[in-house]
This record gives sequence, C-alpha cells and structure tokens, in this order.
Amino acid sequence: MGARYTIKVPATSANIGPGFDVMGLSLSLYLTVVAEVGETEGPVRIVYEGADSDGLSVDPRVNLITRTALYVLECNGVKEFPKATTVRVQNNIPLGRGLGSSGAAVVAGVLLADAVGALGLQQQRMLDYCLMIEHHPDNVAAALVGGFVASYLAAVERPGGIPASEPASSAISNGATAPPPENIAHFLRLGCSPKIKAIAIIPQFELATSKARAALPDSYKTADVVFNLQRLAVLTTALGSEVPDPWLIFHAMEDKVHQPYRMHLVPGLPEILRSFNPDNTPGLLGICLSGAGPTILALAMDNFDQIAASIRAVFARQSTSVETKYKVLDIVSEGATCTKD
Repeated sequence: MGARYTIKVPATSANIGPGFDVMGLSLSLYLTVVAEVGETEGPVRIVYEGADSDGLSVDPRVNLITRTALYVLECNGVKEFPKATTVRVQNNIPLGRGLGSSGAAVVAGVLLADAVGALGLQQQRMLDYCLMIEHHPDNVAAALVGGFVASYLAAVERPGGIPASEPASSAISNGATAPPPENIAHFLRLGCSPKIKAIAIIPQFELATSKARAALPDSYKTADVVFNLQRLAVLTTALGSEVPDPWLIFHAMEDKVHQPYRMHLVPGLPEILRSFNPDNTPGLLGICLSGAGPTILALAMDNFDQIAASIRAVFARQSTSVETKYKVLDIVSEGATCTKD
C-alpha cells in the first residue's frame, strides 16, 4: 500500500496598497494537491479536477507544481519521483488575477517534493527553494506561513543565488540542480484583527504579471517613495489594532509606486480608488489592487456583500462592461500544510 499526501496552499494578495513587493495576506481560497504514491517505479500522472485549470499542462516537466517538485528533488540527489505517483489537483484560485495562483503552485511543488522525497525541509529552507522560482517573496511567504506577512530578499548577492534587485532567471527554466543558498529572504508575521475580512472583486480577464511590471517606471520621485514608506509603517500596525480605525487604515493603504502606473490596465480602477471611503461606504477599511491585478481587494469589517456590489457596479458601467465575480474571504493564519493520510 502506497502513501497519500494532501497539500493545501492558500491564495494570497500581495502589495496591500503601499507594500509593493513587501506585504502579503493569505486568504481562505485554496489550491489542493493530493499525491497518491505507489509502491513501484512508474510515471507521474497529473489530473486536474474542478474549475480554474484551463490550459494548464499535465506534462510533469512542464506543469509548474510537478516541475517545481522535480527541481527540489534533483537538488537533493533524486532525479525523478521515487515511485509511481498520481497528482490530483483542485485549484480554486483564479489564474492570472492577482491572487497568487503561481506562487501557490510553487509552494505546493516544494511541499510535494519534501513529502515524496522524505527530505525533511524546514519552513525557511522551503522558502529558499520557492524564491529560486518565484523571485518576489510577498506571495510565496504569505502562502507558506499564513497570515499578514512582511518579507524582504537578502541584501547581499550570493553566488548561485538571486540578488536583491533584479533576480536571475527561474531555476526551473535554467535547469539548475544545485541547492539554493540559505536564507535568501526573511519574513515576519504581523498582527491582523480577526474582525477584518477581505473582499476580492475579480474581473473575468487575466492580467499577466509581466505586463503589469512592464508598466512600472525605472525610477521614482523621492516624494512618492516617502509617501509609501510613511503609509507602510502605519499599516503594519493599524491592521492589527484591537479596534481597527477605518480612516487610519484607508489612508495607510494609499499608494504612489505601482497603482498609478497600472490604471490603464484595469478599466474602472481610477474610479474605484477615488470613489469609495469609510464615510460613504460603511464597513470599508481600505481598498487596493490585489497583487498585479486585475482583482480589487477591499478590506472591511461589515456590509461585505454591499461593498462588493458597489465596486462591481463600477466595472459594469465601463465602456467595455467588465464582468466580475466576488468572494468574501477570511484572512487565514495557517499557511501551506501537508498531511499524510
């Protein structure tokens, strides 16, 4: 009788307004991977179940989950999955919407390798492997550890690793088989009030992260950087207050580093950011682009469905009449898990 492992990885929302490439929230929407490991050698089989899987490869050397797992195994001297394995994937995280779908897949792949290869990786070491593929730590750190997370890349470039500024190509694209350096990134879990929920308003079109990053400038005005730093410092504490202050959080979620340059990529975003506030929208705490977009993230303590309806109405009246869906999500304290059944 073989082994069976169940891996669950939460969706994430990165940036959270001023925290570009720094902040991440883990949300109650999951990628679930069930790996059924046989007792004899054999091929790896990938089966997708449910929605949000259109166009995803079932080739183990192409699929992001198994490709990541193979990279981690090879770094530890294991050339293939050690036994015949069926990988069943149920993905509830919308693809290309700014909710961390690729980061979740990478985290799932690292946990999968750790399980089937009996590698015994610690959480920090798992993050090192994740960052050789998904170079920005905000999504993968939040997905791995859970909660409201701040993270940064190591400041010093390490041989064979990734620099803190513009990283090298992904380890799975350049065929790397050497283990990554240790402690590529550092993270800290911050407080977040249990009264706060996240409303994700999800436009029904994809926005590639590469396209959203290409819209950013090469340099920034000092005043804009200071603007974000001031708000980020306040936000890290404000969300954890026992009684969250709506206007304090609302202003602390303003941004001048990434959202202004991505306005043209998300129809309705300018109106959404200027139209809603805690006075005219009861229950609202703050509003921002989720990750690279196009999803809008609204943090709130009440009137969740009404807030979602108001934001969706802005999308609907655009000239292109953007279709949207929405989800009211918990900010979950538990990150990625792997259990042996």
